[in-house]
Amino acid sequence: MAVANTWRQLAVRLGIEHPIIQAPMAGVTTPELVAAASNAGGLGSIGAPYMKPADIVQFARRVRELTDRPYAINLFAPQPPPAKTDPSRMLAELARYHQELGLEPPRPPSSPLPSFEEQVDAVVESGAPIFSFTFGIPPPAVLERLKARGMVLLGTATNVREAKLLEAAGVDAVVTQGSEAGGHRGTFAEPFEAGMVGTMALVPQVADAVRIPVIASGGIMDGRGIAAARVLGASGVQLGTAFLTCPESGATPAYKAALREARDDMTVITRALSGRPARGLANELTEAFQEEGAILPFPLQHGATGPLRNAAAARGDPRFMTLWSGQAAALSRGLPAAELMRQLIAESERLG
Repeated sequence: MAVANTWRQLAVRLGIEHPIIQAPMAGVTTPELVAAASNAGGLGSIGAPYMKPADIVQFARRVRELTDRPYAINLFAPQPPPAKTDPSRMLAELARYHQELGLEPPRPPSSPLPSFEEQVDAVVESGAPIFSFTFGIPPPAVLERLKARGMVLLGTATNVREAKLLEAAGVDAVVTQGSEAGGHRGTFAEPFEAGMVGTMALVPQVADAVRIPVIASGGIMDGRGIAAARVLGASGVQLGTAFLTCPESGATPAYKAALREARDDMTVITRALSGRPARGLANELTEAFQEEGAILPFPLQHGATGPLRNAAAARGDPRFMTLWSGQAAALSRGLPAAELMRQLIAESERLG
């Protein structure tokens, strides 16, 4: 009974029917995906960390045209400036791949991240009712400003200590990111190795350690995972990889094909693509760029590899693409997002 109560309470707090969240996946989230997830009774999320402020406002406006339901906007918490690093080794390694694809030689990278303060201004202008963040905790003044506007705040933790820090900062719920999750690791308070706790171990420990609702993420693909998360003490769930193969997803056909063909042992944690540890399907880039001394700090590595990754995506060449994926990609269904959300709801309710 207590589990059912917390599930309903989080849904009410978010203003939705079921606390099942489509994860904010930067670069592949579309307005159609976000709106479909929300319209079906869950919560759609905009992955906006690389978006310019004007683009955030425009994207949110399009979402609002497609749904009158709540949705979330996600940003990276502000990061310290990357250490000054000589990019020559990485540029030399990238050069041969640029040549293979007929691209201009790689150039010294700059940060691809827009001003966080201006992004927050755009979030406020958008009118989104929910704000989520990862990679740390935004400044108190930012959180106070958003809470004053009635926004619900969701922060990401990869271990118990981070969850406690988020609770102390005043977030309304904590997203626990298990090590199975695809994409960037959200670890911020300790070395990344300390954030590699699996979902099944992490969720109940965080649920016991904080008084705010816990949202489970990492390796959840169907009603079985949702039901398990509820039993472990979660008040909601967040799924990313499950939505990547939906028709509304912005993932390229080659990306979706790679996910459909994935097996449980095909992902790796790599810094090769962005400079920050992230889980994705192994490919030529993740195999080639393993030497720590050559990889640039985040987000410079992201900027350095961007032209190659973008060109590969345009050509449908998965060897050099970003293929973020969780460990359970083999359970992907490729259903329209609304249908997938409805099935997730039905399956989880049937299992209790």
